[in-house]
Amino acid sequence: MPGEIQSAVKRANADDDVKVIILGGSGRAFCAGYDLKMSAENKRGEINIGNQKMPWDPLEDFRALDYCTKAFMSLWHSYKPTIAKVHGYGVAGGSDIALCADMVIMAENAKIGYPPARVWGCPTTAMWTFRVGPEKAKRMMLTGDLITGKEAAEMGLVLEAVPEDKLDETVQKLADRIKTVPANQLFFQKQVINQILLQAGTREEAIIGLSKPQADRTGPEMSIAVSFVYCAVGIDRSCMY
Repeated sequence: MPGEIQSAVKRANADDDVKVIILGGSGRAFCAGYDLKMSAENKRGEINIGNQKMPWDPLEDFRALDYCTKAFMSLWHSYKPTIAKVHGYGVAGGSDIALCADMVIMAENAKIGYPPARVWGCPTTAMWTFRVGPEKAKRMMLTGDLITGKEAAEMGLVLEAVPEDKLDETVQKLADRIKTVPANQLFFQKQVINQILLQAGTREEAIIGLSKPQADRTGPEMSIAVSFVYCAVGIDRSCMY
């Protein structure tokens, strides 16, 4: 899916008829994160997280994470405004995707958070701090808790939270309003704001976010956590460590 997101953004940027990009999820959720079962079953070398044989190769892990992170960040780097429309769950890798959009609108009863922060590294896009500041970012990353869309809006993590049955209408109304602005004006306004965040270290934080899991995933406590994850998805890797 990361590559599909990046390709869709590229196509939209090349299409003069597109003024705004809306990203939503089909089914019960926006995105519940990486597919752990697929990752566990895939062969070594395929681009997925968590599918290595021991000993763990941090460079291989970095490459896979870098691939996904660049794909998610294509929403942020997009020439055109991007809106994430979150229903159900936007958690773990799903929260990375949502928070890379320029604006996020959630259903009030939707959930967002990064549970892997408890045992499996930190968000590679590192957007939490830029959205809510260090104290609230620490509150979320040091617990791995989930919060509702309503709580996320109150925290300033997302733009707005609305009743689920009003989500489509609210997002479309915002997109329609943005569409009335000339494309070149939208582009340069976004670039000016993004440049301020780049100067504040957005790219550097993402690099740190990419590097940090290499230490997290090789610590002694991780042997228990990883074995538990694989057991949960039906893969026996009790002898991995």
